[in-house]
Amino acid sequence: MNLRRILLVEDEKSLREAIKFNLEKEGYEIVSVADGKKAVHEFNTQHFDLVVLDIMLPELNGLEVCEQIRLENKTLPILFLTARDTSSDVIKGLKAGGDDYMTKPFNLEEFLLRVRNLLKRLMSNNDLEEFETYSFAGNTINFNTFIAKSIHGERHLTSKEAKLLKLFFMHPGEVVSRKDILRQVWGYDVYPTTRTIDNFILSFRKYFESNPRQPKHFLSVRGVGYKFEQ
Repeated sequence: MNLRRILLVEDEKSLREAIKFNLEKEGYEIVSVADGKKAVHEFNTQHFDLVVLDIMLPELNGLEVCEQIRLENKTLPILFLTARDTSSDVIKGLKAGGDDYMTKPFNLEEFLLRVRNLLKRLMSNNDLEEFETYSFAGNTINFNTFIAKSIHGERHLTSKEAKLLKLFFMHPGEVVSRKDILRQVWGYDVYPTTRTIDNFILSFRKYFESNPRQPKHFLSVRGVGYKFEQ
């Protein structure tokens, strides 16, 4: 199995070296740089599985680096690690395209756990891309043709419907949060309302449930998200 490659962007030398050392102890391959311009250059010339990004950087700040990465890659996990700790700073980081946000000083064990979780999510996304067909309760979805054959007939799915179905099918029996749906299906350009996601679930019930008013497969979990049961 190939080593997971992480781009570490931190201008404080001692902290950069300490983080690099601990990540390498976990078995990751690390490329570390001290300013935003070098970060963009490394991103454009190499493959990475995760970016750990400070905000207060020379040349380009971390928000600008994140925005440039998102122009090229919508799914690469980005973890902000910064001393900027106000709620408005966190919102700016997430709006710029960050997946997670930690403030300094930080707990090393928590940081390493967040890194693992982001990389695990990346692997799940890669699995979703390889998903071709899925069947349950007399329904079959072909993700190459976007055609769903259900107990109610045949219909063409939109790309968003297909992505959301893939996400559910990869996590049967698990609650998928609205935040995860937003991140993995809609990306960072559009922020749907809860009602928008609800409408997709209602459509799935009409397509695939024998009784849409009493769903058995596409369930809402109040205040948390949604769940698919086979």
